[in-house]
Amino acid sequence: MRPARYPTPRAVLAAAVCVACLAACAIETPAEPPNIVFLLVDDLGAMDIGAFNPDTFYETPNIDRLAAGGVRFTRGYAANPVCSPTRYSIMTGRYPTRVGATNYFAGRRQEKYAPAPLNDRMPLGEYTLAEALRDGGYSTAFLGKWHLGPTEEFWPPAQGFDVNVGGHRGGMPRSYFSPYSNPTLEDGPENEHLTARLTDETLALLDGYAADEEGRPFLVYLSYYTVHTPLRAPPDLIAKYAGKAGVEVGAPDDPADFGDEEQVWPRDEPRRVREVQNHAVYAAMVETLDTSVGRILDRLDALDLAENTIVVFFSDNGGLSTAEGWPTSNLPLRGGKGWLYEGGIREPMIVRWPAVGAAGSVTAAPVISTDFYPTLLEAAGVDVRPEIKIDGSSFLDILRGGDAGSAAVAAASERDLFWHYPHYGNQGGFPGGAIARGAYKLVERYEDGQVHLYDLETDVGERNDLATEEPERVAEMRARLHAWYGEVGAEFLSALPDGPAPWRPPMQAGDGG
Repeated sequence: MRPARYPTPRAVLAAAVCVACLAACAIETPAEPPNIVFLLVDDLGAMDIGAFNPDTFYETPNIDRLAAGGVRFTRGYAANPVCSPTRYSIMTGRYPTRVGATNYFAGRRQEKYAPAPLNDRMPLGEYTLAEALRDGGYSTAFLGKWHLGPTEEFWPPAQGFDVNVGGHRGGMPRSYFSPYSNPTLEDGPENEHLTARLTDETLALLDGYAADEEGRPFLVYLSYYTVHTPLRAPPDLIAKYAGKAGVEVGAPDDPADFGDEEQVWPRDEPRRVREVQNHAVYAAMVETLDTSVGRILDRLDALDLAENTIVVFFSDNGGLSTAEGWPTSNLPLRGGKGWLYEGGIREPMIVRWPAVGAAGSVTAAPVISTDFYPTLLEAAGVDVRPEIKIDGSSFLDILRGGDAGSAAVAAASERDLFWHYPHYGNQGGFPGGAIARGAYKLVERYEDGQVHLYDLETDVGERNDLATEEPERVAEMRARLHAWYGEVGAEFLSALPDGPAPWRPPMQAGDGG
């Protein structure tokens, strides 16, 4: 690959570990429970946002404004490199492997081997974030992409949301412009833009909650369809970014903008990877997202709600750089959506709570999407039910800062984070698992059992495999990963009819609960 037009790994990590970041003094939690606005983006890469990549091609002033007023997590991870499992983890605080929800729902592909069985719905028995908050006195609203169940009985109203605008089985919009062909969203005027429409609906909800005489706190969970394919955006914005990139609207990609990902198991063809951020349509989609975020922040200010409202900004997986139009580059991160490398699981994560957190803080504490559940419930004063087995840990002390915040950062760096993706995705990634603790990350391939070890502090691009140099660390991390497989009831690849048997990890059977 040719050199990237992005910050070097050392520069990215240097910015990440600037723990001038966390407040010197802890801030008291307000007596009143906070409102929560959770902004979940689809397929957005960490390097797509100015606050995480100052050299990004895209323009994100409003998201950058959110980061300047909150805490930026430079090692915020999705629990899976594709959408549905990560969405499950946010809703439940649990690893999706516990219920076999290990790929995007309806994602069943086979190549050399058959993938693990896939559960394509979030079980109704889960006690979701929305259910817990609603039982704690919150009003709850869902808007946008759901993709957590195939039929209406599994959609947001059955999982704790009082309001559902646009959430159904689909993982991508049939159209970004009205008519939408969405069973839970009425069409607007012809060519109305979906991202703007969902924002309009969100603002109307905020107005209503602000006028609520009972003063109940609220959860607004806005799950954008943007920036998922199909790649569509308003024509004027496409023209703007085509001009910025110096190309004609609709011009074919320049082969010089791509490189080849080295192969991780035998393939006849190279894996094409975008190395340059200059896709005009994708850039326009990012701007529609940013404009939406700005409108929501402005309305929270206008309604005098911002001070005690937690705003979360997160993506469900890494940027799309290796398939489906190749719209963005994740460099210096390796891979993208559907891959267990950092480009597939490291997310643009921002949490703003002005009443508690210090503006402009930055932390390199490793956190994962299962952590939202206990964090938000603790902030709301709602206890996690003791009978529920959750995997996440609250990072509320990191938001508060002070000695407790420093201790929480240290604890986050000493725990294990896990990934399990026993599937052939449609982005070219390989079936595998991974474990990270502190600076080190081990990736295990399920086709043949090979492992790779990376030091993310010195090699955020995961190019220098240390597995042969550090066999003791590999053995120790691998043993912990295999023990976790047993704990969560992980399932793996299987042979095709008359085909060879795949490698399987040694592990103890777990209950998967």
